[in-house]
Amino acid sequence: MEHPSTNAEVRLTVSQCFRTLTSSPDSKDIVRTLQTLHSYLDGGPESTTTAAQQAEFRRAHYSRTLQLLVSNIQADWLHSFTAAERTQLWDGLFLKGPPDQALLVLLEAIGELRPSSNLDHMVSITEKFLQSHRLAELLWSYCLQAAPSDSPQLRETLLGRISALPDLTANKLRLNNRPVFLPQQYYPLLATEMLTALERTCQALRDGTDCSLTFVAQVIGKVCIQGHSGLVLAVMAPRLSVCTRSDMVWQRVCWKLMENVPQRWMESVLTGLVQAVRGPDALGRIIGNLVLTNKNVQFVITHKLLLLQYKYESQVLRVVLGYLAADRDRRPLLIQVLRSVCQAWANPSAVKHTPLEQQLYVSKALLLSVSLLKDSELQELRSELLQCMLGGMQSHLDSSVVRIRHMGMVVGECLSSRMDINGTKLKFEYEQDEETRELLSLMTPVTCDEPEPEPEPVNGVDSLQETSETIPSTQNASSQSKPAPQPSKADPDSDLDSDDELTPYDMSGDQETSQASPPRYLRDCLEILKSSEDSVRVELSLRAAESLVRRNAFTAREISVQMSKVLLHMEDKYNIIGFLSLRQATMVALTVTDCIPVTQYLTTEFYSLNYSLRQRLDILEVLVVAAQELSKPITEKTTPSIGPATTSELTPYPGDNPVHWQQVVEKRIQSKTKRLSKGATKPVAMATPNRYAPVAGHFFFPLLRNYDKPQVTFDLLGSDHLVLGRLIHTLGLFVHLAVNAPIAAQMGRALLDFVWAVRYHVDQMVRRGVLFAVCSVFLSMPSQNLLVDLSDQLFETRAWLADVAEGDPDADCRNLAVQSLVLLDKSLKKQLQDPQTLSLES
Repeated sequence: MEHPSTNAEVRLTVSQCFRTLTSSPDSKDIVRTLQTLHSYLDGGPESTTTAAQQAEFRRAHYSRTLQLLVSNIQADWLHSFTAAERTQLWDGLFLKGPPDQALLVLLEAIGELRPSSNLDHMVSITEKFLQSHRLAELLWSYCLQAAPSDSPQLRETLLGRISALPDLTANKLRLNNRPVFLPQQYYPLLATEMLTALERTCQALRDGTDCSLTFVAQVIGKVCIQGHSGLVLAVMAPRLSVCTRSDMVWQRVCWKLMENVPQRWMESVLTGLVQAVRGPDALGRIIGNLVLTNKNVQFVITHKLLLLQYKYESQVLRVVLGYLAADRDRRPLLIQVLRSVCQAWANPSAVKHTPLEQQLYVSKALLLSVSLLKDSELQELRSELLQCMLGGMQSHLDSSVVRIRHMGMVVGECLSSRMDINGTKLKFEYEQDEETRELLSLMTPVTCDEPEPEPEPVNGVDSLQETSETIPSTQNASSQSKPAPQPSKADPDSDLDSDDELTPYDMSGDQETSQASPPRYLRDCLEILKSSEDSVRVELSLRAAESLVRRNAFTAREISVQMSKVLLHMEDKYNIIGFLSLRQATMVALTVTDCIPVTQYLTTEFYSLNYSLRQRLDILEVLVVAAQELSKPITEKTTPSIGPATTSELTPYPGDNPVHWQQVVEKRIQSKTKRLSKGATKPVAMATPNRYAPVAGHFFFPLLRNYDKPQVTFDLLGSDHLVLGRLIHTLGLFVHLAVNAPIAAQMGRALLDFVWAVRYHVDQMVRRGVLFAVCSVFLSMPSQNLLVDLSDQLFETRAWLADVAEGDPDADCRNLAVQSLVLLDKSLKKQLQDPQTLSLES
């Protein structure tokens, strides 16, 4: 209980000290006054002040004292002090009293002082304040308070100053900021100070003293919500994980600390913590069963981190799901999560409209959840998992995106293997890559998620024993893998003759001779491909077909359609290496050699009955490669055996690689840019006829003929999204290759009319094709044609492109929309400037 006489005595003494500091010219009086003020803070054996007087001074007069010192920082007596006297008498008052009051005064002074030596002095004291662990004293002082002794406004102000100290100092000091105030140093320091306060709390609890963790929890929450959870929890999480392994007091402190984090900041603390801990066991020791008692935590753990956010690594999923599976009381939440993830993964709408990265994230969560199920739980959920697997696989395999199809295959294989339905397991053929390997690895449980501290070896005995135990096993393993030693010449049981010492002749480069020879005439080649059952003759004919077509153009024109028909229906019955590329190269050669009849045949067959989707895609690929070859200038060095389609693999489809089309767009823009030059720096290119321009309409318009007529085995505007996307890409490329041709404007108008109806298609590959087609039209049509022929559509097209660039879930669609907007604006700007240019020239 406060004594009135004590309060009055302290108040009188402090008033006298203030008068002396503000008015006395005697430096000795100033020194005695400062020493008197120090006596209220030191509390040493030589101090004449009582504990009650010291408590009263700290409570009621300490802040006023520091504010008076700051207001008299220009006084002559302060500048007459030596450096040692200033540090001891003046600076010491800021570093010995209640740290919360000192920090508030220091930061207020830094904010008010202008750049000067006085500001530098206050910054130096604040730097000493942080380096002398005063923050730990501040936090510990609030841990000792069972009930708040200050006002909520003061506590909120202090909380804001501690969490935003780097911002406050950076805004004031700017380029003169100190390293300790930078976020990279300050927040790890703050984390260390909080750990010190927590350690003192644990010791106080062991001694029977009650403590409060409310303020420390508020500091953690405030710092994390401001975006510094990574810096703080990277220091705190490993230490808390180690301390809670065998110490129940530490576990109680951590659980209470997490319970006291304000609800509005809980999510930021949790998301930072699950990224900072090494495994689910550590997370369980730090937060306990908070997910069962706090609805906000439960929502973040079981829903938001798994289904709404997808930016985290697989380790975060392992931590979250492993935490739910590690405790009997939390396992019902794991079952709940699995049901939610199954619904999300099998939802056809989600497969079409959510980003691919989110679908991959949900797939990882599904596989990890299934891997953590017990056999009894798996039996209960068998029907739900089977329904999820069948429905989800159908949605994924129907997608035109290769990565989504691979995702469905891997998840289907893993689920069928885990459920072991009638002993049968699904198996798909797909190319292994980093993504699929990671998905497969998620079904393998991780036995130890964080390394235990290794015991110190005594005199190296443990390490020597470990070495002696591991080395022989390694040697044995390696010796088992080596081939058996050859018997020596001295071995009496050896059957080796002296001739075996001769070096064997190298026959690695020899080729197996064949009685069959490749055909020399194109008609013979056609007959073999059409009717022969000899695999060797068929392969030789297929390999010679392209060169025969290109060398015998007259004969090729006579049989071009017939041979194209044979090749289109030909199947790889003999597993010929490079079959698809050889067949495509020959069909391209036929199309280039006898363009109009072959293109008429192929474009007609594209919409005919009883063709597979693969054959229809083959038709589009052949037309694309042929159009590309026709649009290139003829060079004298061109040989029949070297063509655009004679590569070892199939030509990648245009538009599948957005980067390629970014380069095309950039080159097109550069080609239209006028530059002044003092002379020809390059030799003038020889003019060559464009073989594609006269026949471009034969490639383009027949493919627009029957797109809206569903066939028995083919529904272009229905379920066959992959073919629709490839068709639109192909048409866009035909328009792009027809640049400067008279028919380009007509082709562009027809293409825009075609794609306008499917611009909001649910499949992202179709939307990419539409955007590529629009981009091709803007590249190929002259600016004046855009304004004259498409004036009614330009405004609506531009609004649609802006909408796609801002809100489409697919990143490639957004990029293509931005490129189209740039091209459209450049074309319109050029056209609007052209009349002025013409008038100036005239």
